[in-house]
Amino acid sequence: MPTVELNGFQMYYEDRGTGEPLLLLHGGMGIGSDWRHVFPQDPEGYRVIVPDLRGHGQSTNPAKMFTFRQCAQDVLAVLDHLGIAQTKALGMSMGAKTLLHVGTARPNSVGAMVLVSATPYFPPPLRIAAAEFTTAALDRLGEAERTALRARHVHGDEQIALLYEMTRQFAVSYDDMAFTPPKLATINARTLIVHGDRDPLYPVDLAFELFRAIPRAALYVVPYGGHGPVFGPLAAPFRAVALAHLSKQEEHVGG
Repeated sequence: MPTVELNGFQMYYEDRGTGEPLLLLHGGMGIGSDWRHVFPQDPEGYRVIVPDLRGHGQSTNPAKMFTFRQCAQDVLAVLDHLGIAQTKALGMSMGAKTLLHVGTARPNSVGAMVLVSATPYFPPPLRIAAAEFTTAALDRLGEAERTALRARHVHGDEQIALLYEMTRQFAVSYDDMAFTPPKLATINARTLIVHGDRDPLYPVDLAFELFRAIPRAALYVVPYGGHGPVFGPLAAPFRAVALAHLSKQEEHVGG
């Protein structure tokens, strides 16, 4: 699978199938292939583009810095590299926050998108959780956990340490994720907001804030769902709702 140099780093991505472009963006400390747990087979009729985001998986991050704003520019750069002027997109947590930046930086680049466990800004529960990603916490990991991380993030222990530091920095970041209603109102994409009503990091109220601010938005609240409520037994209903949303040309996906 190809790797491309852009914005000062090497981005690994997979480009599969033919049809309408569909971009899949993974969550924080995840990798592109995590989407296989949601889509065991690629959705029919789509050319699926699945990157490892900056510093994750097989992608590098020589600058040793991460912002969602920069990550969005990386995503736009790989779309430009592939000659894709407009795509449909799904983003999980980190990927969803990246898509908020993509959709506001270049509104016509995304025709329809699904945001799973997104937020307009970092609330206190996220900041508390992020602050726990310390060097000491990394040192306390067992060998099995380290082995699993090394299998996913292939550039060694320094890469894993940088991912911990990236996550810890979210606790004190205030200008990267700072979407106001007027800013969100510039998003052109038909947007489906998917949120668990038991999300411990982003209270469900934040999903309603996104829903009220994004002009062409729909809201799918998953009962008893936590953060990233699209895996395991929740994958099949999510696939049905998400693909229906992406395939529709109108505002309503039901009936």
